Amino acid sequence: MNQTTITYNDKCVRYFLWASIIWGLVGMLAGVLAALQMNISLDIVRDSATLRPIVEFLSGGTLESEGIPYITFGRLRPVHTNAAIFAFVGNMMFAGIYYSTQRLCRCRVASDKLTWTHFWLWQIIIVAAAITLPLGLTQGKEYAELIWPIDLLVAVTWLIFGYNFFWTLIKRNEQSLYVSLWFYIATIITITMLYVVNNLQIPTSLTHSYPIFGGVQDALVQWWYGHNAVAFFLTTPILGIMYYFLPKAANRPVYSYRLSIIHFWALVFIYIWAGPHHLLNTALPEWLQILGMLFSVILWAPSWGGMLNGLLTLRGAWDKLQTDPVIKFYAAAVTFYGMATFEGPLLSIKSVNALSHYTDWTIGHVHSGTLGWNGFMAAGLFYWMVPRLWKTELYSKALANAHFWIGFIGILLYISALWIAGIGQSLALNETANGYVVKQFVETLDAIQWPLFARSIGGSFYLLGFVLLAYNLFMTCKKGKAVDAQVEVVVRNRDEVDRVTIGTIVKQDPFAAVLGFILALVFWVTSPGNWFALAGLIFFGVLCFVRFKRNAQSWTDWHETITANYLPFTIITFFAAAIGGAVQIIPNTLTAKAEIIDDRLQLVYTPLELAGRDIYIAEGCYNCHSQMIRMLETDYVRYGDYSRLGESLYDHPFQWGSKRTGPDLAREGGDLVDGSDVMRQGVRDNFWHYRHFMNPRDLDVKSNMPSYSSLASLETDFKALPEKIRVQSLLNIPYPTMTPHEIEQHAQDQALEISKSIVNQNPYISWAGEDMSRQEIEATLAQKEIIALIAYMQKLGVYSIPLDEDGNPKAPAPAPWEDPDRQLKNNSPTAN
Repeated sequence: MNQTTITYNDKCVRYFLWASIIWGLVGMLAGVLAALQMNISLDIVRDSATLRPIVEFLSGGTLESEGIPYITFGRLRPVHTNAAIFAFVGNMMFAGIYYSTQRLCRCRVASDKLTWTHFWLWQIIIVAAAITLPLGLTQGKEYAELIWPIDLLVAVTWLIFGYNFFWTLIKRNEQSLYVSLWFYIATIITITMLYVVNNLQIPTSLTHSYPIFGGVQDALVQWWYGHNAVAFFLTTPILGIMYYFLPKAANRPVYSYRLSIIHFWALVFIYIWAGPHHLLNTALPEWLQILGMLFSVILWAPSWGGMLNGLLTLRGAWDKLQTDPVIKFYAAAVTFYGMATFEGPLLSIKSVNALSHYTDWTIGHVHSGTLGWNGFMAAGLFYWMVPRLWKTELYSKALANAHFWIGFIGILLYISALWIAGIGQSLALNETANGYVVKQFVETLDAIQWPLFARSIGGSFYLLGFVLLAYNLFMTCKKGKAVDAQVEVVVRNRDEVDRVTIGTIVKQDPFAAVLGFILALVFWVTSPGNWFALAGLIFFGVLCFVRFKRNAQSWTDWHETITANYLPFTIITFFAAAIGGAVQIIPNTLTAKAEIIDDRLQLVYTPLELAGRDIYIAEGCYNCHSQMIRMLETDYVRYGDYSRLGESLYDHPFQWGSKRTGPDLAREGGDLVDGSDVMRQGVRDNFWHYRHFMNPRDLDVKSNMPSYSSLASLETDFKALPEKIRVQSLLNIPYPTMTPHEIEQHAQDQALEISKSIVNQNPYISWAGEDMSRQEIEATLAQKEIIALIAYMQKLGVYSIPLDEDGNPKAPAPAPWEDPDRQLKNNSPTAN
């Protein structure tokens, strides 16, 4: 065996570290601004001649002042979430992975060129997102907003990172894969699978595309991706970092190696099934809702296994809490991980979800994970790494301790404020008296303004803490000197490292028994009434138990065998993660089709309505409004008849929403079995919508919706419609055959009719010149984006009823409750 000196590539770690800090500050600042925009209807703002114009300007503007449309809440929130997830946590994750992987493999990263390509491409992606999202260039899917050219760049960059990582594993001089490397492997292969499937799309231009999935299919795929982006981008790599850096900081071994094995495999297998819990009480098929709820509750056990493994690793090092800020941050982060993974399964129970969904409670839950778990782990990592990477002492432990307490208070204020806001608003929305729904939606929103303001204060505290971190670490770097670590290693031959073959692994216990159990579980989940599937599940479950009890050591030896070869370990990890997604998505893809919809079927959007829908998505309206009325009595009465699966069948992407800062819009068009007349009015007339978009507080002073008066100045892109409809037809949306000229003319005609109806009620449009005739005003207004958006709003809730084999309308689905005599009523036509 040859012995040599290895110099690690720590320069890339330093770059990723500072990129994370800088982008983290940007993302947190965007989050604070977005939070403050929710306080626009505070009494002190509403009644102040000084504050109100400023806040309205920063929230998008008013009729008098168009403000800054690029930072309206709908556009700013995706900037915040993408900056927090991919820029802040992403760069922090890469810093931790590159640092620990080189030391766990006892070799330099395989390719410096690939490493630097990865770094710079990732920063280009972040800059591209920061430019395009404020411009309204988006896919309109949460955590997957980036347009298709950036998606391709993400895919290429991720593949470069993955290739470099696995190449480093191949070159390693350490025989066995340590726990952290398991979590990194799971992250790389699962994120690849999630990102590719969720971003399958057909472009219509350089900046626009439609996803290949629509309606309930898109909803399921999106939350399979969205929930597991949290799992495999914000959790598994950070757990890998925890398993390496926490024992280092505490100078203690990991509490239990066996518990880490159980934690890893249970988490990888179970997490991927939990996505449907984001769609409880909706039109999603019931079996998928139950499946998502069941696995979400089960997920509590492995999550807490990881938390306990982390906290118990600190046994014998608790005295360091008083002196070492790194231990403070790590201990608090792991505790917040435990809190978030307890609250998550709780919110996945249907009855609890009925209270929490669409409210700020969910936002508080998400931030207990991102601020407490990810943010504090990042801080602990940075405070530990910087002195070692620059060969010096931390500039100020007092500042680090101040950061901890300021951030900790900020988190507690943030979360508790949103618990109060979310639960309070939900209870108010469900309040009834004498058989009537009592509260209007805007009243419930107005009642939680002070908790939302407290959330803004908490977020500002947290941002201040990270400003202290940036200053502290900058001063640390300034007094130190960047040095790449060196270590003496024994160079091993490849056959000595990856010495185990796939055939050896397959033949050993427990491979066959566990594989049989997993296949039986899949069979039972997809055929819950099948007694043969249940019998197979029980048989293989008992077989696994008996074999384990008979020779537990053989199971431990088998796991040690697969950790000695990265390839079979990676293959097994992939199948463990892929099974859940396949079971959920494939059956739903085959069944959610127009020809088998048995209740209501969405009417195809006209060209103008399609243009308006794209504007709605570009403005990020889905961040505040849902288009999914749940099968809950108060939802049904407040917003209209509950949503059916077929009513969003042609929506690419779906718009069910996940947060209601405004009322549900699923019946805004009137809930009518109609649609042939382009001038059919919905719940409100065209002029009402025009006034509402121009200045929402002109209609209700308590509204916190931003003004969209800028849409009255922007021209609708009629020329783009033929290509958009061609792509829609490729997605099996039944558009009639039309020439490009016919498509544009149809859109122009419908826009002119809507424009005429508005001018009839208001002959003088505020932006029109005095020398314009009425016909010129109508023609000019018809070209504006605001008209297309109004056309879309008037289409929402319009459907047809499919016919049976005899040509008769199919019977409607039953109401979601058994006793129609006890139905609640709205207290007024404006209850929503």
